[in-house]
Amino acid sequence: LIQAVRYSLPQAQIHETASVDEFYERLENGAEPDLVLLDLNLPGASGFSALVYVRAQYPSIPIIVVSAHEEASIIQRAIAHGAMGYIPKSAHPSHIGEAIRQVLDGEIWLPPNLPSNINLDPRAADETALAERIQSLTPQQFRVLMMVAEGLLNKQIAYELDVSEATIKAHVTAIFRKLGVQNRTQAVLAISALNIEDKKI
Repeated sequence: LIQAVRYSLPQAQIHETASVDEFYERLENGAEPDLVLLDLNLPGASGFSALVYVRAQYPSIPIIVVSAHEEASIIQRAIAHGAMGYIPKSAHPSHIGEAIRQVLDGEIWLPPNLPSNINLDPRAADETALAERIQSLTPQQFRVLMMVAEGLLNKQIAYELDVSEATIKAHVTAIFRKLGVQNRTQAVLAISALNIEDKKI
């Protein structure tokens, strides 16, 4: 993918990140990029949560989702959450360059083989409402929510973020209020609605 980008846009400055935390840190501390290519499988990401978060915090940055998933319903959900384009990892290099140029011109780019009669995913409306609640979180609250979703306890989260446990408790309380949930289990269930695939039980 990176080679295709370099070939299509030889003058572009490309910055790669190895995890979602590194990605957020670069966005917060570096110059705002002209475009983000967001891999839905970036370590630390949870489904569409990173897309929802970046769309909320940096509304002016166009985002192209990159994913191995090629189902029309997943592509539709990505666009519904604010992506300006969707590049399957199987895409031809020429399509990658075309997608980037089109999105930089302010247009939406979708894979050319996408069926024109996409059925509306029944989850889309519920996800949009959830996305709006997630967008109300501060960057630190979002990080805490992702760690809660990974099963970390307040004490562990406090250690990871180098803050007091009381601070984390305050964040968790605020997160519950903004998401409209009562406990950690409900919060995890809420964020899991943004998963790419349904969990097998």
